[in-house]
Amino acid sequence: MKLTYIYHSCFALEFDAFTVIVDYYKDTVMPFEKGLIHSQLLNRPGKIYVLSSHSHPDHFNPEILLWKQQRDDIQYIFSHDILDAGLATKEDAIYLNKLDTYEDNHLKIKAYGSTDIGISFLIQAEGKQIFHAGDLNNWHWNEECSAEESQEYETNYLNELELIAKDVTHLDLAIFPVDPRLGKDYMKGAEQFINRIQTDIFAPMHFDEAYNKAAAFASCAETKKCKSIKWANKGDNITL
Repeated sequence: MKLTYIYHSCFALEFDAFTVIVDYYKDTVMPFEKGLIHSQLLNRPGKIYVLSSHSHPDHFNPEILLWKQQRDDIQYIFSHDILDAGLATKEDAIYLNKLDTYEDNHLKIKAYGSTDIGISFLIQAEGKQIFHAGDLNNWHWNEECSAEESQEYETNYLNELELIAKDVTHLDLAIFPVDPRLGKDYMKGAEQFINRIQTDIFAPMHFDEAYNKAAAFASCAETKKCKSIKWANKGDNITL
């Protein structure tokens, strides 16, 4: 399986017989048609699954619905809030709420919660367990809000994390926010995640262009025998 960083929270997972694209926002290169998704992945043989964790525009770009004009073997799997927001129709996708599942002969997907809107995804395929957090994170904002509000945000996150941990004790790959906008404790949610769930490889996301800030999580991850990827450019990839 190959993991490719597209941009922000968008990643591509290339398996032998199919491809998974999660939370498309922008392609790797402007204009879009020259980027990795448009020039390569949409032309890759095998079924394509397009997942969107929620309706925020940095996780869901309606452009993805046009891809079905190019491919008739795309399966869209969206958070139900995308339908509720009127950004897609009932016929466009399979919609998941928290704890709903989708399964076919290639993969199984289970939806977990978020600390914003929408859902997070547990993807099981070819013997691998992969988690894409969407906007699940400890959005504590402890430098901008009261201690009580910050604690409430953290409690909500830890409750969601505990629910996942009841089902999942080990992940081959976790794709999770490391967002410097949170201030000096911006890695806190990611650290709590790998402390609770054994994770082999950690892929930072939701860091915009702050590559150095995202890469800094690697030293923390090493203490838990977890490898955190140091992305340097859009389109970087690793093979698991």
